[in-house]
Amino acid sequence: MREFCKKWYQRIATRDMAFIGVLTLIASCVASWLKQLPVLSLFGALIIALLIGMAAQFPVRSWYVGDSADRKAGVKDAAGLISNKLLRLGIILLGFKLNLQVLFTQGIKCLPIAVAVVTLTIVVCYAIARRLGVDPQLAILVSGGTGICGAAAVMGLSGSIKVPPEQESEKADNEVMAVAIIAIMGTIFALAEIVLGPLTGLSSTQLGITAGASLHEIAHAVAAGAAFGAVDIATIMKLSRVLMLVFAAIVISIWWDRNHSAVPASGKRTVSFPWFMLGFIGASIIGTFVPFIASVTPQLVDIAYVVLGMAMAALGITVNFAAIAQKGRKAFLASFLTSILLMCFAAGMAMLFF
Repeated sequence: MREFCKKWYQRIATRDMAFIGVLTLIASCVASWLKQLPVLSLFGALIIALLIGMAAQFPVRSWYVGDSADRKAGVKDAAGLISNKLLRLGIILLGFKLNLQVLFTQGIKCLPIAVAVVTLTIVVCYAIARRLGVDPQLAILVSGGTGICGAAAVMGLSGSIKVPPEQESEKADNEVMAVAIIAIMGTIFALAEIVLGPLTGLSSTQLGITAGASLHEIAHAVAAGAAFGAVDIATIMKLSRVLMLVFAAIVISIWWDRNHSAVPASGKRTVSFPWFMLGFIGASIIGTFVPFIASVTPQLVDIAYVVLGMAMAALGITVNFAAIAQKGRKAFLASFLTSILLMCFAAGMAMLFF
């Protein structure tokens, strides 16, 4: 235990960790403020934090790292640790946002739709992406982000996928690429639904269900639901999909280990179980049924977004722009085609059941 603590202390208590920690905290706080602006509210704090981190990459390289190999390695290690560990903490804290009592009462009709939407979207998007030649890891991250809840789903599923140390940088690039694709896609389809929704003849409730069942980020569903005068039902429908993140993360973790992880020299395969998802469920239960916790839930959710924003900014600091430009186009097309099918399917479910 002493050696373990010493090892982590030496890794955390560094100048590079302090620098990246402060930088990502500032980026996250600025993103939380910027998301209140009318246009930027469609993107949400996590996407904005990622963009700030990507922009900060250049001054960090020129002013802080310079020609120092040690600082370059230190920045990479610090950013990797923040994006990895704070991601899990943020996902757990985000569980306080999920009120299970509301979902299993007011949203009881939404849950079967959420199961169908998430399952079909992930399967269809992954199949299209693979047919287009997208590599499996990027394909499953884009599929999860499209089907579940945008950036948070990408990061949650990524945390469930175990890769060798030499593939960590590629995995980080895939995370950023998937988040960027879903951010653009979600904004496009949120605007499309807001404009086209009133022309379809659907009721405000049906439009709210369609928005919650088809749009990618929570911010997108809330914005569209507000435009239709159905923000409550749109949010409940969206949170029903968020709940599916737990089950999707577990299933995808097992599937990935069986189909894409190399068998160790010992011949024994170990499954990487996403334990932090149990924390997500635990936080949901506590936030729903413990009265004094419910009174501070908004503050806990705010902290969750700050922590997740730091993880996103850390990802942006180390992103490989060349890799994104080279690999992102086909994944974007797969998500775009799937999003069209998803919007039509969600509208059909809304017409049938609401």
